[in-house]
Amino acid sequence: MKFLAGEFDVAVIGAGHAGIEAGLAAARLGCSTCVFTINMDAVGNCPCNPSIGGTAKGHLVREIDALGGEMGKAADECFLQSRMLNRGKGPAVHSLRAQIDRRAYSTRMKHTLELQENLELKQAEITELEKTDEGWMLTTRLEAQYKAKAVILATGTYLGGKIYVGDVSYESGPDGMFPSKYLPASLEKLGMNIRRFKTGTPARVLRSSIDFSDLEEQCGDDPIVPFSYDTTDPGENKVKCYVSWTNEKTKKVILDNISRSPMYSGKIEGIGPRYCPSIEDKIVRFSDKPRHQLFIEPCGLDTEEMYIQGMSSSLPEDVQLEFYHTIKGLEHCSVMRPAYAIEYFCADPVQMRSTLEFMEFPGLYGAGQFNGSSGYEEAAAQGLVAGVNAALKILGKEPMILDRASSYIGTLIDDLVTKGCNDPYRMMTSRSEYRLILRQDNADVRLTPVGRKIGLIGDDRWQRFNNKLERINKELERVKATVMSPTDEINSILRERNTSEIRTGVRLADLIKRPELNYEVLSSVDTTRTENDRSILEQVEIEIKYEGYINRQLIIIDHVRKLEEKRLPQDIDYSTIDGLRLEAREKLNKVRPESIGQASRISGVSPADISVLVIYLASLKRG
Repeated sequence: MKFLAGEFDVAVIGAGHAGIEAGLAAARLGCSTCVFTINMDAVGNCPCNPSIGGTAKGHLVREIDALGGEMGKAADECFLQSRMLNRGKGPAVHSLRAQIDRRAYSTRMKHTLELQENLELKQAEITELEKTDEGWMLTTRLEAQYKAKAVILATGTYLGGKIYVGDVSYESGPDGMFPSKYLPASLEKLGMNIRRFKTGTPARVLRSSIDFSDLEEQCGDDPIVPFSYDTTDPGENKVKCYVSWTNEKTKKVILDNISRSPMYSGKIEGIGPRYCPSIEDKIVRFSDKPRHQLFIEPCGLDTEEMYIQGMSSSLPEDVQLEFYHTIKGLEHCSVMRPAYAIEYFCADPVQMRSTLEFMEFPGLYGAGQFNGSSGYEEAAAQGLVAGVNAALKILGKEPMILDRASSYIGTLIDDLVTKGCNDPYRMMTSRSEYRLILRQDNADVRLTPVGRKIGLIGDDRWQRFNNKLERINKELERVKATVMSPTDEINSILRERNTSEIRTGVRLADLIKRPELNYEVLSSVDTTRTENDRSILEQVEIEIKYEGYINRQLIIIDHVRKLEEKRLPQDIDYSTIDGLRLEAREKLNKVRPESIGQASRISGVSPADISVLVIYLASLKRG
């Protein structure tokens, strides 16, 4: 018999990376919040790679932290090894990545939820979701019912989850957990458009069965750069990671058994990730490559499991054993957990607004893999946005909408709700047209004022942030005002760096601009320099070196934001607007853009169509 068990402002279904940020954000903004999870031991689980960050993903974690989210702090507390990727390239693509202790991370996040004021964490499978006059009614498998004004769906890969290993398939969530079996039918009954995606994970092998003697070592950075702007003592690296490669024997084993892969036999219907393919997919798609790189990484300090990054697979277990044993270092490895593929339901994100609220279902939000994305960081970013906007709506405040020029989070959400995705969406630096502005080093400068405005940044952090801005501005003023005389010492440095000597006084900023020079090189002759954090000097140096490029991007951003300010009424019937092409009418009616700027980014909407919309909007204003 069904019974009413509780009432909340916000209910979050799922306690993975999206659900955690959503629940914490809503509760911290003052809303009574409940986070539901199928298994309490799976809160904050990392069922795939035990790492946080990476190319573009590190940007997302920094932005989550700048807004007041939790992922960066937890990663700093639980990291095993920290590395800054892409240091050989420009600052726009520098990305932080940390190998983490997956159990410590999960425990830390669960405890954070348990301690959070205004938040309850409950183990329950939500089986039914119904719209009511007051909001939403959630029903659990044990027939308990909960009322909520807003609901956030953050179901990850649990929603209708199905595991595939060769010819074997069965209903399951990740890591052998129960799947969310009944909720998909309830969502379809509502009228929601859902579809099947799939992803996969590699095997975990026993550390003592690996021969590390001839493997390339990967060590962490020194000094360590933390994710969170609140972390003052990041600690030290605790482990090493290792690199190995597949070979022709590996390739032969996989190709000889490719018909046994459920992906190639047609058993898997879901669409897999384009940018993180399985090893069998790599072998087939990149048949000309003689080898593929893989990384052997620890899962934690208190476990002997080692993660084989780059080797996800859905081939049968016997084939997995055979191809792992062809790889240097893994010739005698013992597989503790075989690789598997998992298929699951997710929503088409074009059904949502930029707030991540469903257009047809007020008060219902989506976040993470439920929205068609992949990755912990993408999920956490969407969870934060959904949680903030659900709370702001309940509190009667303006929503938080991040545009493409403000953040990678804004780019991620705009891509999803405007363009949709035909396969699991992964964030990459190439997806942003404003990479030089949206660097990871200045995430706080871009977004901490936003976090403060919505109420997630406290007084102490706000004070530290303003002190940092003041120090950056003072240092910028100093290097622009300081004139360096043409001494023998300076010219000796310039000769050593193969750059032209100076004959007259030159501003320090102009010397720093030279590609051959930097702050560190000029430190011995920079007599007026005061002690500053490395993060301060880094931002000042980037601002100086890339000043011209940054100013050009700012001009473009200003123009684009003017298009974003041209808001489109949500009740427009685009099929009635003369001059729009048929394809444009269909796409505009489906996406229902919130502005001219968003309309211009919809595939199938041409510049001519945008001109028609601008004229139409002007005619509406004239009445």
